Amino acid sequence: MPQDVPPPSGSRRAARQNKRAEQRGSQAAGPKPSSRRLNLDQMHGRLLVAGMGFLAIYGAVALKATFATVLMPMEPEKRQIAPQVPEIPKSDPRGEMAGDFVLPSVKRATITDRNGQTLALSLPVAQVYANPMELIDPEDATKKLKTVLPKLDETETVRRLSLKKQFVYIARDISPVQEIAINNLGIPGIYFEAGERRHYPLGRTAAQIMGSVDIDDHGIAGVERFFDQRLNSDRTPLRLSLDVRVQAVAHDELAAAKDEFSAIGASAIVMDVRTGEILAMVSLPDYDANDFNHAPNDARFNRAVTGMYEPGSTFKLQTAAMGLQLGVVHIWDRFSTIPIRIGRFTIRDMKTDHFAPWLSLPGVLAYSSNPAAAHIALDVGAQRQQDWLRSMGFFNRVPVELPEAGRPLVPASKNWGLSTVMTVGFGHGVAEPPLAIVRGTAATVNGGILLKPTLVARDQQDEAQTPDAKVRPVAYKPDETDNGDDIGAQTPVGTRVLSEKTSALLRKLLRLDVTVGSGKSAEVPGYYVGGKTGTAEKIGAHGGYLKHVNVSAFTSVFPMNNPHYAVYVMLDSPQGTAATHGWTTAAWNAAPTVKKIISRVGPILNQFPDTANKDAIEASLAIPMNPSVPAGYRALGPGNDPGDPRNQAHSPKTQH
Repeated sequence: MPQDVPPPSGSRRAARQNKRAEQRGSQAAGPKPSSRRLNLDQMHGRLLVAGMGFLAIYGAVALKATFATVLMPMEPEKRQIAPQVPEIPKSDPRGEMAGDFVLPSVKRATITDRNGQTLALSLPVAQVYANPMELIDPEDATKKLKTVLPKLDETETVRRLSLKKQFVYIARDISPVQEIAINNLGIPGIYFEAGERRHYPLGRTAAQIMGSVDIDDHGIAGVERFFDQRLNSDRTPLRLSLDVRVQAVAHDELAAAKDEFSAIGASAIVMDVRTGEILAMVSLPDYDANDFNHAPNDARFNRAVTGMYEPGSTFKLQTAAMGLQLGVVHIWDRFSTIPIRIGRFTIRDMKTDHFAPWLSLPGVLAYSSNPAAAHIALDVGAQRQQDWLRSMGFFNRVPVELPEAGRPLVPASKNWGLSTVMTVGFGHGVAEPPLAIVRGTAATVNGGILLKPTLVARDQQDEAQTPDAKVRPVAYKPDETDNGDDIGAQTPVGTRVLSEKTSALLRKLLRLDVTVGSGKSAEVPGYYVGGKTGTAEKIGAHGGYLKHVNVSAFTSVFPMNNPHYAVYVMLDSPQGTAATHGWTTAAWNAAPTVKKIISRVGPILNQFPDTANKDAIEASLAIPMNPSVPAGYRALGPGNDPGDPRNQAHSPKTQH
């Protein structure tokens, strides 16, 4: 065919169809080798990125799990364990939180001493019980429980878990740790009930004061009983006036004296004479407060408030105070020490070779003469003697926060005859608890205010704001003061029973008893102790006094130039020793014990011996043993003795 002749139209169409067919074949055969590699590289890159992402996520999860379980484990949620498990307490090495620390799941409030030291607290516990109907194998369950509760009685537990009941107790008062361990055993049908148990961390310390609670956490003795409603309704810690440091000293020294003199019992009290706060109260024998149910009755017996003892010569302080305040006697009056015969009894002193037949009032207290004190009581008279003792609280229970406070033993008014007047004058014929004696002693030295003794710490806020303030006693009158002595920075709150003038005089008389009288063994240099010894024969089981079986006591206050604290010691039936030459009187046992207590508790109470001003202080407290009679006065004494029992016997109605 000639080249310039165009192909026919059909041929052109066929050529186009062949070209498209070649293109389709080429596409079906796939991309070129270089394009395929590019796609593979892109796919690998995407997979690598995805893998790195997953690795980062799993790494973060693993790191978080490591911190949560190993490095910094989280506390379990409350829903995971029983709600009574306590929170982990924060570290408090300085004890700043002690007074405010409260466990979150207990109801009964903590009890502390005045400085925040815990005396009683409730610990969270659990009761373990079971539903035997849900148990699969009682014997296997018992064996597992035994691994956590080693004291569990297997035989009894298997029997109980085999009962056809829906509720049986397995164990009571288990710890949170034991609860968690039992829970981890995974025994079906085992359940827990939240509870609390009272604990006394210091054991024997103030055991009779603390008392105890029953299984339902209600107080049954001591402050636990007295403040039962308050402790169960207000979780704020109850702060007592006790100072465990002072309590420990009083306990140690009293126990040593009890052992040394083989006494059957003993008591010691330390009280602030300005506030009535009791800083220590010890009764021996005692017991561990955590074992109240097994303590013998003699150990539970609080001799400080429940025990009734004839006060002996410590009561002569009240006789002197009564006579001075009523204006019946004066310090220059003299009183007979000659034995008094009344009925088949004779009132006499143990020994009279160290004092004269007639003693002035300072000598009566210093030498502790029984007949002389009887004469003073007779001068006052029966009715006024009863009125005085009643006003001083000696006819009623001591108002202190202890249910065990007993009622004193006093004769009925109709039996208050001549012999009663005389014997009560020197501390026989009545029986009082030691705290009543301490209360009466405080009133004679604190400016004349009868306080309400208390075991609750006094609110110190006002005093903290004005620490340098010097406040006079309630009802203080300038014209009744002696020479401006300060009674202290705290205000006694109570009833005025003595004038400030009489109180100042009694402070000097009490100091005289320690410097030259029967209480010399209680002297502590620099503390200017004042006090009064007292020894009374015990009454036997069938009535009548037991010869050579005594109750010896010493009531004291220090420092006498600025009274702050009363210290009292009583020994029940002490025995004589070689060191006491066989004597069992207070001057040989109770007074030296007071000395030891004061010398140790003084610094604790921020009272330090003042020897630099000794001469001035002693001069301010000095009083002559035989004061001169002021002009215009006729002193009681030979030929002028209205209290002579021979006169009273003929005209008893003239007693006043």
